[in-house]
Amino acid sequence: MAAPRAVRAVAAALAALCLAAAAPPPPSPPPPLEALFGGPFELTDHNGRAVTDETFRGRFTLLYFGYTFCPDLCPTNLLTMAEALEALGPDGERVQPLFVTVDPERDGLPALRDYMAHFGPRFLALRGTPAQTRAVLKAWRVHRRKVLPEAGADADDYLVDHATITFLMGPDGKFRTLFPHDTRTEKMAATLRRYLAAEP
Repeated sequence: MAAPRAVRAVAAALAALCLAAAAPPPPSPPPPLEALFGGPFELTDHNGRAVTDETFRGRFTLLYFGYTFCPDLCPTNLLTMAEALEALGPDGERVQPLFVTVDPERDGLPALRDYMAHFGPRFLALRGTPAQTRAVLKAWRVHRRKVLPEAGADADDYLVDHATITFLMGPDGKFRTLFPHDTRTEKMAATLRRYLAAEP
């Protein structure tokens, strides 16, 4: 009787191995957030200077995507950025605020210069060609959709539906955190102060 028991044991072991081999592999852990947002880019600032992601190495950057014709969301978020940086005092100089237009067709450099003047001299607006704009939007996972005007309206009188997130990137150019629309000035300033203290 020992032999049949041994055969059954071997058969059971082989069956277990087959089941293990057929089972799906365990799910891979999700990628870290720093791998989801950001990457190399080539754009032009509102002073006509060519810049890349390397231009801002060594400083924190606050990055917001929008457009100058935006009726309310963009001005609100940019004003929050300006007030939060002001609240940091001298430490605010360690943070470069950046505004990347999602509407390069209408946002020329003169328009961007005028727009940035509303938020303070430390702000830089960045603009790219259509291809450069698509690349930077993809790197930061920012959506953009043109909302066409009603029939009979001027074809250039359109809105752009876009993400309203402010990204904080570290001195190494990697993602640190993000701020959703309607983040209070005090909350943004406190979060920035914490990151600045952690990376003196």
